[in-house]
Amino acid sequence: MPMKSMDLRIAELRRKREQIFNGGGADKLEKHRASGKLTARERISALVDPGSFLETGCFAQHRATMFGMAGKEAPADGVVTGSAAIGGRLVHVASQDFTVLGGSAGELHSHKVSDVMLQSLKTGSPFIFINDSGGARVQEGIDSLSGYGLVFYTNVMLSGVVPQISLICGPCAGGAAYSPALTDFIIQTRKAHMFITGPNVIKQVTGENVTMDELGGPDAHMARSGVIHFIAEDDRQAVLICQKLLSFLPSNNLEDPPEAPGNYHCDPDPELNGIVPADGKKGYDVREVIFRIVDNADFLEVQAGHAPNLVIGFARIYGRAVGVIGNQPSVQAGVLDIDASSKGARFIRFCNAFNIPLVTLVDVPGFLPGVAQEHNGIIRHGAKMLFAYSAATVPKITVVLRKAYGGAYLAMCGKDLGADRVYAWPTAEIAVMGAEGAAEIVFKKEISEAVDKTKKRQEMIEKYREVFANPYVAAGRRLVDDIIEPAETRKYIAQSLEYLHTKRELRPGKKHGLIPL
Repeated sequence: MPMKSMDLRIAELRRKREQIFNGGGADKLEKHRASGKLTARERISALVDPGSFLETGCFAQHRATMFGMAGKEAPADGVVTGSAAIGGRLVHVASQDFTVLGGSAGELHSHKVSDVMLQSLKTGSPFIFINDSGGARVQEGIDSLSGYGLVFYTNVMLSGVVPQISLICGPCAGGAAYSPALTDFIIQTRKAHMFITGPNVIKQVTGENVTMDELGGPDAHMARSGVIHFIAEDDRQAVLICQKLLSFLPSNNLEDPPEAPGNYHCDPDPELNGIVPADGKKGYDVREVIFRIVDNADFLEVQAGHAPNLVIGFARIYGRAVGVIGNQPSVQAGVLDIDASSKGARFIRFCNAFNIPLVTLVDVPGFLPGVAQEHNGIIRHGAKMLFAYSAATVPKITVVLRKAYGGAYLAMCGKDLGADRVYAWPTAEIAVMGAEGAAEIVFKKEISEAVDKTKKRQEMIEKYREVFANPYVAAGRRLVDDIIEPAETRKYIAQSLEYLHTKRELRPGKKHGLIPL
């Protein structure tokens, strides 16, 4: 047989590449697009800088022979992997192709994902996994499970070294859901579903009737389970959220977050002077404070629909990326409960792992009381906040806006938990508890002996508030560094970030601390 000429070989290569890039075939691609979704390759193209994607493993093929798999074509084995740039910065990407065997994860499929994750580790670059899969490739049996295990193990190896972001753009069922759960951030689209056990199995086992959306839709995972961090209307918005998120993050744990150069002002903002109501029982939106102290009112809120009594997210102050944590007085008066504590602690630990300073805005009346909270572990979950702040070595700046009571005051990064700077507005009330409750204890005898108990009680409340529920006592004990005019908050935070930029803090040598999970 005569040898093929180079022209013939190149023609063959182009034909094979065209077949691979065509995924499961033109009809399946069109059906996929008709459902309102982008294809695996289109998602990558939308995500990365034009012309930057360098694919690896496109000729990979499974070696399964059982259950009709012998000789069955699976272009790229159902997952597109490679390296690219986003905003000029290196990233590594894996995108499952639902048009190829339903995007199912077999042995080679998972090895491709793990290999590109290891490239992220070697090069110190973020890893992005776009999920759209029917789950494990059952035709490959235990080899498929082994592949999942390899991906999970590699997720853990990357954890805290490079940022990991999951985009859920289609089904993500069974064991497949655990890889996103091991990553740092999950973005789920409206058309996607994520669950361990499907509605049919749940009905068989428990008798419960539940729809796919109720079980694993984005609203369920945002509001109830707290599994996801962002909801996107479609694939393109998911890509935009991912790009925005990456703009705040360093490429790895040895770098500082990217700075955004610009001409930033530190002019006083008089609007902040009137943002906290005079009535301590009246709520307000802490996001209005955040918008006014960060650059260009640009704040990327994380888990906005979960535990809304605590607000977390990323912003910049004078071009420097910061993680912002603030009690939300307009929701449950801003108390800390189980969900808020876990939400806050996880975010604090992420910021600390990736050298992102923490700005904490405090207006907290305490931990949420109640039998359900106690029985479900508010002590354990609340301790996560104490642990996370205490363990964090990044610059920590705390601003007490109004209430800061009891253990919750400490849990919101009081001076004793290692805050580098603590500022208080004149409206701050820093005390063991609210004046109403404290007066009943401290002045119990005076109130009980008074002729007009109601009048005496109110008098004692005002006395306690005047003596203790103000920032000057705390400032006198050096638990508050300065009492500032609200209008100048941005300037104080910006200067503190500048002066703390080179902060170094050594801790005792150990494998890791034991956060109360």
